[in-house]
Formats: sequence, C-alpha cells, structure tokens
Amino acid sequence: MSGEELTREVARRVFASEFNDSTYAFKESDDERAPNYALLPTGDRANRVFVAGTLTETEDVGEESEYWRGRVVDPTGTFFVYAGQYQPEAASVLRETEPPAYVSIVGKPRTYETDDGTINVSLRPESISVVDDETRDRWVVETAERTLDRIEAFETWESEQEAPESASTAPTNEYAQMAREQYDSPVVNYRNDVIQALESLETVEKDDAEAPV
Repeated sequence: MSGEELTREVARRVFASEFNDSTYAFKESDDERAPNYALLPTGDRANRVFVAGTLTETEDVGEESEYWRGRVVDPTGTFFVYAGQYQPEAASVLRETEPPAYVSIVGKPRTYETDDGTINVSLRPESISVVDDETRDRWVVETAERTLDRIEAFETWESEQEAPESASTAPTNEYAQMAREQYDSPVVNYRNDVIQALESLETVEKDDAEAPV
C-alpha cells in the first residue's frame, strides 16, 4: 500500500449548493505535497468529496486531446465535473454514458478564477459510477444527515462564542472560525437546502405512488 493510500482523506458528502460556495482553498503546511482543502461553509474541510446526481450533459471541451466536462445535478444545484488524460477511467465513463443517467462520483474539489474575477468550484473525479435511483436517493438522505451534523456543530460553536460566560472555555473549532471569516452565507441556507433535498424525494415517491399502473 502506498503512502498516498495510507493518508487518503475521507470523502465528505456535500450537496451542490454548499460545494459551489466552497471557494476558499488552503493547505495546512508549507510542504509541497501537502493536500489542498476546500473550506466548507458549514465549518469543515474537504480534500475529497462523494457526490451523486443526474448526469444531464457531457461534452468534450478539449482542444488537442480529450477533456470531458459533465454536468451533474442534485436537488440543490449543479456539479461541474472535468476529466482528461490523467483521469482516463472517469473520462471514459463521461464519454460512454448517455445522459440522463444517475451517477456517483468520488473526486477532489478544484477552484479556478474566471476572467471577471469570479471563483468557481469544479470536481476532478477519481472515479465515476453509473448507479440506480435507490443509490442516488440513499446518497441524498445520508448527505442531508452529514450536512445537518456540520450545521449543528457550527451553530453550537457559534452560540458558545457569543455567550460571554462560556467564551473562554468553549472548545475551539478552527474550520468553523475560518468559515465565519471567509464566507457571508449564513449556515441556515444549507439547512433550507437539506429540507429542499428531502422534500424532492418525497415528491418523487408521491408521484410514483399516484402513477397509473
């Protein structure tokens, strides 16, 4: 087993709305090989993420060699996925899969700046798998749970900071502190996204139940 495999980061479950807001990237050491992290607005770091959704569009945007872009939609927004010669298996899936199709992806967040100064976040896949609707739905539920866990930890830390009697003894949460410094979006926005995501599953179940046999 290689050193990279031994130190591989846990893939965070994150909805598209929060992923696309994770525009602040950082390293935790000056080592050239130190991992890059995206700072999640809910107060955690992510070197790798696990996402799922509907692959709605694919396009080869490469000029001299294949470089595939995929558009993957979850109940809260859109992930843009890019794979080229250094991600041959993922590029092959994007090339060969006919949209629309449910997919799950493990990959690394990457930030890039556009000509007008806007910072966008994309996903560089390590692997892409075509999955069924049950797998996608299970991902929505589990991602909702993980997102709520991060929100509750953030809100607990924030309330402790604002209480004078406990501020000096409150446990530190460096990523929550960084998120409060770097981002303007209140975390309640992501709680609303969780509700929206879960309600989308209920709507699908209701439509299925009412469909004529």
